This record gives sequence, C-alpha cells and structure tokens, in this order.
Amino acid sequence: MHDPAKTRPPCTHRFTQRVYYEDTDASGLVYHARYLHFLELARTEMLRGAGSDHRSLLAREGLAFAVRLLTIEFLLPARLDDFLVVETGMTRHTGARIELKQRVLREGALLADCDLTLVCLDTNGRARRIPPALLDVFVALAKP
Repeated sequence: MHDPAKTRPPCTHRFTQRVYYEDTDASGLVYHARYLHFLELARTEMLRGAGSDHRSLLAREGLAFAVRLLTIEFLLPARLDDFLVVETGMTRHTGARIELKQRVLREGALLADCDLTLVCLDTNGRARRIPPALLDVFVALAKP
C-alpha cells in the first residue's frame, strides 16, 4: 500500500484547482494528461508566490525551466467538480537542476504522486547554473 507520509515534500506550496468538465474524459474521470496541466499551474503559482514569473525570468535573466524527468503514480481518480489541492516542494537541487515532489490530493486523500526534475536553460536551450538569488528563493521554499 502507498504511504502518503513517505511522499510528503519537505516544504509545501499549496495550489487549489476545481475539476471542470473539460478536464474529464468520456468516463467522467479526470483525463491523465490534465494532471500535467494541474502540476504546471501549481509550479507556476509557486514561482509567482516567490516573487517571480516565467516571463520576467526570461526577460531579466535570460533563463527558463524545462521538465527533464517526470514520473507520476496515479492512485485514485479525480472526478468532475472535485476540489483538488496540489502540493509542491523542493527535495534537492544541483547546479542547473531542481528536483520537486508534487502531490494531488482531494480532502486529504492522495490521488497522484509526482517526482520531477527541472533543468535551468539559457535562451539557446543549453543548461546553465541557477542564479544564486533564485536558488535562495527555492531553498527558502524548501524549509519546513
């Protein structure tokens, strides 16, 4: 059995998302690809909550983040009108990479468990070190 306590991120940014009709498939369950959308929205809002956003990072720093690796374990289905919470936390970082844990929950029940690695890229698509000030923001988010 999956143990939700073992997958809790060290820090948690929370993003809420209602499930709409457009998120579901013919069976009335959330289509698997929509979880990727929910996860991306949560990461974007976490970045925004940290005082930055994708557009200004590109304009100011000449950098962007791209998903390098992503694994999702689907545990329970989400359905139309469910109110979901996406938790995001940084688990590790290296020079150009940030590893995150994301979880999708409904009323405390774990629906999907995701591990992903983001890589920092320059405008030519080459990996580059994460600027120290930006890394400080992510590290601060990682504190319990």
